[in-house]
Amino acid sequence: MLRRLHPDQPGSFAFSADNRAWAEAQIAKYPEGRQASAIIPLLWRAQEQEGWLTRPAIEAVADMLGMAHIRALEVATFYFMFQLSPVGSVAHVQVCGTTPCMLCGSEALIGVCRDKIAREPHRLSEDGRFSWEEVECLGACSNAPMVQIGKDYYEDLTPESFAGLLDAFAAGEVPLPGSQAGRFASEPIGGATTLAETPATESRNAAVALAAENGDTIARIGRAPGRAADPGETI
Repeated sequence: MLRRLHPDQPGSFAFSADNRAWAEAQIAKYPEGRQASAIIPLLWRAQEQEGWLTRPAIEAVADMLGMAHIRALEVATFYFMFQLSPVGSVAHVQVCGTTPCMLCGSEALIGVCRDKIAREPHRLSEDGRFSWEEVECLGACSNAPMVQIGKDYYEDLTPESFAGLLDAFAAGEVPLPGSQAGRFASEPIGGATTLAETPATESRNAAVALAAENGDTIARIGRAPGRAADPGETI
């Protein structure tokens, strides 16, 4: 897939004071002459700060690391973890479209994205709050079909439950991630068939419990955990 920088770019980029201090600490982990090894975490931090990875951000990171701009551009355009166009201010939805998810109904989830967000991937919704894309395997095949929203997985989806998730995010709510069909993790949908004699000690798996504790699954750097996004808020 050909990946290009978005045609509309901001005029400049600068790390916040806190993020610059964090970036300098990452660079200091590497010996003299090897600072370029910090490029992926620094590009990621820039994306976390801005929401997407802009050309000024890529070039600013390259300058911090003493790299030619083209070298940083090569990294940014190679890895799909870097968003090269604006994403929704509330949520960017990544729909797994690889074989297990496709067989279990991911194309219907893509249809929901087309209906509720935008007709084409990497386009903003009319209100600018949502965007979506189809991605390759996210490694949750036992719980297909699934999507990643922010840093969490929403699994065992149907078109109806997925549409409900999007509506909840739009209303400023923070739906719990994980299985949307009541599974603890990736045990059989009808319940565990092994180790049944071992009683469960937790009601939620670690990822779901952390999201519940923080009260936020989609916050980027810059908004304190424990507070859901307000409707219309840009984070």
